[in-house]
Amino acid sequence: MTIHRRTLLAAGAALLLASQAPFPALAAETTLTIGYQPIVEPSRVPQADGTYEKVTGAKITWQKFDGGADVIAALASGSIDIGYVGSSPLAAAASRQLPLETIFVVGLISEAEALAVKGIDKPEQLAGKKIATPFVSTAHYSLLTALKHWNIDPKAVEILNLRPPEIAAAWQRGDIDGAYVWDPVLSEIKKTATVLATSSDVAKWGGPTFDAWIVSKKFAEAHPDVVTGFVKVTGDAYADYRAKPESWNAASPEVEKIARLTGAKPEDVPNLLKGYYFPSLEEQAGADLLGGATAKAIAETSAFLLDQGKIPAVLPDYTPYVSARWAQEAAKLSF
Repeated sequence: MTIHRRTLLAAGAALLLASQAPFPALAAETTLTIGYQPIVEPSRVPQADGTYEKVTGAKITWQKFDGGADVIAALASGSIDIGYVGSSPLAAAASRQLPLETIFVVGLISEAEALAVKGIDKPEQLAGKKIATPFVSTAHYSLLTALKHWNIDPKAVEILNLRPPEIAAAWQRGDIDGAYVWDPVLSEIKKTATVLATSSDVAKWGGPTFDAWIVSKKFAEAHPDVVTGFVKVTGDAYADYRAKPESWNAASPEVEKIARLTGAKPEDVPNLLKGYYFPSLEEQAGADLLGGATAKAIAETSAFLLDQGKIPAVLPDYTPYVSARWAQEAAKLSF
C-alpha cells in the first residue's frame, strides 16, 4: 500500500460546534463507545476537547486499550462500537469474518514501531534471546517479517506475549533482551537500547503496516451520520497537524492534550508524531487507501498470518471489510 504526501477546526468553528451539533436529532438517543489506544497521533486533540461529542451529537464513552487484539475482542463482544487497531489484528479479525468495516487509515507506520534490543549487535544474535511483543499486533507481524527476512526461525527466539506497559516493566527489571513495540513505550526503552530494525525497514522488506479506525457494521448501519461525523473530526485533526506541524511543539496546547491522554512526555511528542504519515481526508477515499489498496494490504497481511499459523484461513476478498463511503461523505461536510 502506498501513500503519496500532499484545519483541527478553527476557533470560530469550534465555538459554533459547541452550540450546534450537525446531527442534533441524535443527541438525546445515541450512545457511542470508542476503544482507543494511547498512541501519539492528532485525533487525541479533538478527543480531549470533546469535539467528537459536539459534531456527532452522541454521548461518547472512551475506553483505553493497550493492544489491538483487545480492541477486536471488545468490538466482537459488542462492548465498543468504534476502535483503533493495527493492520495485523484487523487482518486477523476480517479473516474470521467479524462484522466490521475499516473507516479511516491513520497512515503507514514508519519509525513509530521498532525492534529495540540490548546486548545484541546483529540479527544472528537474536537466537535464544527473549524478545517481547503484543501478539497479533502490527509489531508482532513486523517482528515475524523481520525474522523471515533475516532467515531466522521464530522458534529459535523466545518470543513473549506482553502488552506495552508490561514490556516497559520487564525492560526495567532486565527480564527481556528486546522488544518490538510502539511509542511511547518504544521511546522510553530506546534510551538504553539499540534499534535493530524499524517498521520503515520492514515495509521495504515486504511487510508494510498501518493503523486504522474500524466500526461495528451493526452500529454503522444504525447510525451512519455519527460514523460520518467521527471520520470528519478525525480528518480535520490530521489536516490541522499537517498544516503547521512545527506549531505542535512541546509547549503547545495540542501536545499537552496528546501527552495527557497517552502518557508520553510533552518533549517527546513532536518527534513521535513524525513516526507516522497522516493522510488527508481526500486521500482516504483514493485508490491508495480505502478505495482499493487497504483491502489488498489486509489480504497480504492475512496470507502472512496464515503462513505463520496465526489464523485458520484467508478470505478470497477483503473489500467488504473496507469502506471509502465514510471518508467520501465526511469530505462533503463543512462547519
